[in-house]
Amino acid sequence: MTRTFDPAELIAGLPNLPGVYRFRNAAGEVIYVGKAGDLRKRVSSYFQRNLASPRTALMVSQIAGAETTVTRTEAEALLVENNLIKSLAPRYNVLFRDDKSYGYILVTGHEFPQIRFYRGAHQKGNRYFGPFPSTWSARETIGHLQKIFLLRTCDDTVFAHRSRPCLLHQIHRCSGPCVGLATGEQYARDVRHAEQFLEGKESDVIEDLTAKMHAASEAHRYEEAAHHRDQIRMLQRILSGQAAESAAAGDVDVVAAVEREGTWCVTLAMVRSGRHLGDRSFFPQNASGSDAPTVVEAFLTQHYAQQPVPGRVVCDAVENAASLEELLAGIAGRAVKLVTRPIGESRTWLDMARRNAGLALGQRLSAQATQEVRVAALQEFLGADSPLQRIECFDISHTMGEATVGSCVVYDRGAMQSSEYRRYNVKGVEPGDDYGAMSYSLGVRYRKLADGEGKTPDLILIDGGLGQLHAAQAVMADLGLHNIRMIGVAKGVERKPGMEQLFVAGEEEPRRLPPDHPALHLIQQIRDEAHRFAITGHRARRGKARTASRLEEINSVGPTRRKRLLEHFGGLQGVIAASIDDLARVEGISRTLAERIYQELH
Repeated sequence: MTRTFDPAELIAGLPNLPGVYRFRNAAGEVIYVGKAGDLRKRVSSYFQRNLASPRTALMVSQIAGAETTVTRTEAEALLVENNLIKSLAPRYNVLFRDDKSYGYILVTGHEFPQIRFYRGAHQKGNRYFGPFPSTWSARETIGHLQKIFLLRTCDDTVFAHRSRPCLLHQIHRCSGPCVGLATGEQYARDVRHAEQFLEGKESDVIEDLTAKMHAASEAHRYEEAAHHRDQIRMLQRILSGQAAESAAAGDVDVVAAVEREGTWCVTLAMVRSGRHLGDRSFFPQNASGSDAPTVVEAFLTQHYAQQPVPGRVVCDAVENAASLEELLAGIAGRAVKLVTRPIGESRTWLDMARRNAGLALGQRLSAQATQEVRVAALQEFLGADSPLQRIECFDISHTMGEATVGSCVVYDRGAMQSSEYRRYNVKGVEPGDDYGAMSYSLGVRYRKLADGEGKTPDLILIDGGLGQLHAAQAVMADLGLHNIRMIGVAKGVERKPGMEQLFVAGEEEPRRLPPDHPALHLIQQIRDEAHRFAITGHRARRGKARTASRLEEINSVGPTRRKRLLEHFGGLQGVIAASIDDLARVEGISRTLAERIYQELH
């Protein structure tokens, strides 16, 4: 006999402590995960007579069980909640997926620091500026700093082995410290100016450069004075291009939410040291039927559970702003100001973010409509009764049979799902045997599906003609999965886009679609992505194999010495660029062996 869920019994056993709660339905599925500063108060609020949201009422009506976990603080509960939401994806949680980490501008701790774009863990001795919401905004800033301050972007291995200036020095993007064209003092001054610029102290930089320009002019060093003049002009040109800027703004995140046709968009605009670095738009799952406070709060808690919290966050109105502000302060370990009724400059930032959210949402809805039309057209083309929601596509890539790689990309829910892409290093197949490589890849991919694990695709695309399709059909028949629809996509006459021949499983003669047909556009989109994914995997495998093979061909260079060489010089190119003396400094490499390695590689 199934026990009936009793909310009163659950609430009676809950403590007045912070923690995480999970609601389950009759099937045992977790349908909602939440955090609380007081578990008893928060959980009991769901079982009041009058619930403000119909969505919440629907969720409560499905609760058949609950579990709780006590934590030390609400900030700790937030981290647990975020991990559970990401791993369980409950249907009633507004879910933000942001798998891409934010980028920084890195200034290394080298004697002559390198400046470059960076993602990953921060290390002592280096300086990091950001985060930047998009790669292009960070790289654009690095480009400006190269032009103005001539800082190097090359890796330390390349820097250490230069014997003459590189192309970047010739086009005035680097001062050439690798070959002594810039002294340590000069380069350190340029690095200091670049760091001041990134910290928002542009006026200090311009003031210092102006003084140096006048001093050089008075000393009749006119070329030096002209250089400083050009630096000042470029700085002023960049500053005049800022849409909005304030030295008093500090580090601020601006969050705006916009809804249209049941779809929500949240835009995060980042202001660092008074400068707008750009914005990023997010489209949450399970948000239909939610209100703005719910969506914004979900974003703030999930985003800042993983990302640094700035000193001030400006956002649309949220409920319980004081407790949310306290929560953010607990995560940051310092005071955080949550501004929900901005005025003046903050209002300008929020209005700008809201406009950008509206534009991003419009583009998203337009793209979704296009994808829906394409899927419907493909369904009609195949005469399928059920929707074609999940499509998987396979491609094979190799160079004259070398380093063969099979790829599988996934199209689902109206978009490419990059987290579900897979590559297969083809083994046990004769080099150049595309049919065998295709059979191998499908066998590896769908063996688990035949055992009852994984998601069944509605359609499988095979990049190739009738031969590849027949090879794929044979594998699927052996696995007992012959009922899945399959199409072979072969390049037509002259291999031009729009001339593709489509071999439908069960039909010997190919079909053709007009070049402007939406179904063909969808097939091309997925096929091209599979091709790109296969080629990048193949190139990486081939490059790794060739790197190892060149050193493997040298007598007396075994696995241990090979590893030491590659680690010491940062890769094969560094080994090739090294002199005999440099090679001889590596542990285990004698002078005689260094000479032999040098001769073999040149």
